[in-house]
Amino acid sequence: MDQTITEFIIKQRTASVCCVGKGRPYCFSCFYSFNAEEGLLYFKSSTDTHHMKLLLNDPVVAGTILPDKLQPLAIQGIQFQGEMLPANDENTKEAYKKYHKAFPFALMVPGEVWTIRIDQIKMVDNTKGFKHKTRWVRKERLV
Repeated sequence: MDQTITEFIIKQRTASVCCVGKGRPYCFSCFYSFNAEEGLLYFKSSTDTHHMKLLLNDPVVAGTILPDKLQPLAIQGIQFQGEMLPANDENTKEAYKKYHKAFPFALMVPGEVWTIRIDQIKMVDNTKGFKHKTRWVRKERLV
């Protein structure tokens, strides 16, 4: 993954994630931690939420990550597509530990830590020139 993309995702804390149920889109916001080596986003949510019911039925996602403070002339942002991995997937082993390391207060919040495998990213970075875009696509699927 491009270093500019990785550094940007690591610096931020929240993502908007979109899923689909019965042909209708639904979006939610969440705190996340990021596994840069594997291209994984970890987030916490209870299984009884509307978005988790949708994701457990259809794990395909898309989303955005924007800076905590937007600067109109220096817009930066990520658009991603991926898939929520099942709880027993090999690549979710570190999710609980890494998420709670980033957000220790979340230990007090009920819910489970889930993993999104990012499969492609488009980053807009106007700090490098108007409409500058960097793209990344996962070359191979994880185990």
